[in-house]
Amino acid sequence: MRLFLFSAAIGAVGPAHGQSASSGAAVELAPIEVQGTGAAAGPITADGYVAKSSAVGSKTDTPLTEIPQSISTITRQQLDDRHVQTLNDAVLYSSGVRVGTSGFDPRFDSFYVRGFDATYTGVYRDGLREQNGNFSIFKTETYGLEGVSILKGPASALYGGGSPGGIIDLTTKRPTFTPIGEVGAEIGNRDRYQVEFDVGGPVNGSDEFAYRLTGFARNSDTQLMGMKDDKVYIAPAFTWKPNDDTTFTLLAEYSHIKTGGNTSYYMDETPDGKRRITNYYSGDPAFNDFIQNQYRLGYAFEHKFTDNVTFRQNFRYAHIDARAEYVDIDEGAITPGATSATRSAGLIIDHINTLALDNQVQANVTTGPFAHTLLAGVDVQYANGTDKSAYGVAPDLDLTTLNYGDQHIPAPDDFSDDNTRQRQRQIGVYLQDQIKLGPFIATLGLRNDWARTLTTNRATGDTSPAQTDHKLTGRAGLTYVGPYGISPYVSYSTSFTPTLGTDADTGKPFVPTTGEQYEAGVKYAPPGYNALITGAVFDITQQNVLRTDPDNENRQIQTGEMRSRGFELEATGSLDNGLSFTASYTHLNLEIVKGEAGTDGKAPSGIPRNSAALWADYVFRPGAALEGLTVGAGLRYNGRSFGDDENTFRNKAAAFVDSGLKLEMDRFDPRLKGLKLRVDARNLFDKKTVACQSGYCYRGDRRTVIAGLSYAW
Repeated sequence: MRLFLFSAAIGAVGPAHGQSASSGAAVELAPIEVQGTGAAAGPITADGYVAKSSAVGSKTDTPLTEIPQSISTITRQQLDDRHVQTLNDAVLYSSGVRVGTSGFDPRFDSFYVRGFDATYTGVYRDGLREQNGNFSIFKTETYGLEGVSILKGPASALYGGGSPGGIIDLTTKRPTFTPIGEVGAEIGNRDRYQVEFDVGGPVNGSDEFAYRLTGFARNSDTQLMGMKDDKVYIAPAFTWKPNDDTTFTLLAEYSHIKTGGNTSYYMDETPDGKRRITNYYSGDPAFNDFIQNQYRLGYAFEHKFTDNVTFRQNFRYAHIDARAEYVDIDEGAITPGATSATRSAGLIIDHINTLALDNQVQANVTTGPFAHTLLAGVDVQYANGTDKSAYGVAPDLDLTTLNYGDQHIPAPDDFSDDNTRQRQRQIGVYLQDQIKLGPFIATLGLRNDWARTLTTNRATGDTSPAQTDHKLTGRAGLTYVGPYGISPYVSYSTSFTPTLGTDADTGKPFVPTTGEQYEAGVKYAPPGYNALITGAVFDITQQNVLRTDPDNENRQIQTGEMRSRGFELEATGSLDNGLSFTASYTHLNLEIVKGEAGTDGKAPSGIPRNSAALWADYVFRPGAALEGLTVGAGLRYNGRSFGDDENTFRNKAAAFVDSGLKLEMDRFDPRLKGLKLRVDARNLFDKKTVACQSGYCYRGDRRTVIAGLSYAW
């Protein structure tokens, strides 16, 4: 039986610009700071592509060069320049992050950090964890984000549950007391149409109240027959700042999303027993709608009692309704000479309600030669959700006419075998001290979590005994802020994640996953240049790892222990000659230390050992023949990886090219100031790929081209 998941998953899913170069000038880029929450967890201070500080690494407003862990930040300008459409797209150029293990899949934001799945346990929004269900997984709209921060390695000392590979924190766009405005329209291949807007500023010129309203509507087909990528999104935000010491920001969001329930192709076996992907789409447009409605309502509050004592409280309520239809061609249904294939149908209905509350007190004190930034906090998380599935028979597929969409497929309605409710409460208490002595900064943190989970079979009314877990986690790091912008560091950190669900074969509850990491690195901010270069080596071990069941892609199993060792290198820059860039390289050495039979000592599937990416964006300067034009291009490389955990076959290496052009229309007429035309392409040369993981193979993303016209004021 598949059970409902919140912070950890058991149901596997098959799976205003920062640059103001309106005329093409080489620009001195002014720092951009999210307004409304001071140093509360989430806000990012950036200069073009280069993040200067982010609260993700310490829950305080600390320069990135002083955090003893690797952090990748995708700023708003990067999101704009690459015309990012999804969270998967946002992290494509970051080191240590792998997307696309399930090929083309618009249903979910799915990724790995340093080799560990972060889809269910590693996503945070404004410093608060997003708790997800089996198919009720929060879908992020990047147009509503100010930036994305990726904290690499275990982060339980501050955040509680999370992937040992790291967490991804999403910063929501906030109200600003400087008026902004943008409207736009886009068209793309596969009949893609979108309109969007982002407006904000003070309320009636007030210096106490500000607002922001962001939204869009999209209607689009995809590369899979009959599968949509439609969305309606609206996000109002409001800030009340009665004085310089107090800020309250209300954040709300509603999304209606329509995609498809099945993105896979039928797989058969070669004569030697190996599995391979075919050209037969396993789903059917007649029964393939995946509709999700999601809501958020929360706030970020900050009050400074004195210059040295600050209280913060962040809160969010969130809800998801998800209904997924799907059809599968039965395993072994297509044989040589067959003229039809038997099929099955399924229906998944999920609901989830979550609450998250984080209370923090920060105190800046001095004891002798030591300067302390003390942080103490208590956070509470609660999730209550249901997951039910029904299974039935679908009409056969005619292999001669391929009569997709031509037959009525009845929705299964017997939920008696798979109908579960789960409730989880987690309370965490944490303490952190950032101690400065001259150029040295020691970062020390401890946290204790208590979690309680109740599981109820809604068909029988039976409730299993409460599953209770608790754990002490910590982090210790030392940073040396040296001359010439060089800051080496070392750190040790641990993780703990309560894991919901039971083993489908034994019926025993999954035990919590735990992890630890050793990391050493260096951060280099070249004097006189707006750039940041980081490098890190790390060694992570995770116990009680959840992996896709090789015998059933719709469930997970615990495989014992996995180890990830590697090296990362990343560089970002926005230079005063009009060039901005981000580059990364990752080397991973992954090993299943204890796993299913035949996998010990093997490499986990789907994750390449080597990967690299480079994006560059150039703004032509005043006086140049192409003044007003911005040209961007990117290259992404994924090395070979294994297609199954037994390491019997490999995924091929692949390289992808992305590109973008932007033209400021005021170069033709000053009255057109603020009007911009752009064309962007992802996978420009339409590279066709197949991605295999745990023995299941999926077809990759094809070329996407989007043209847009926007007006900003």
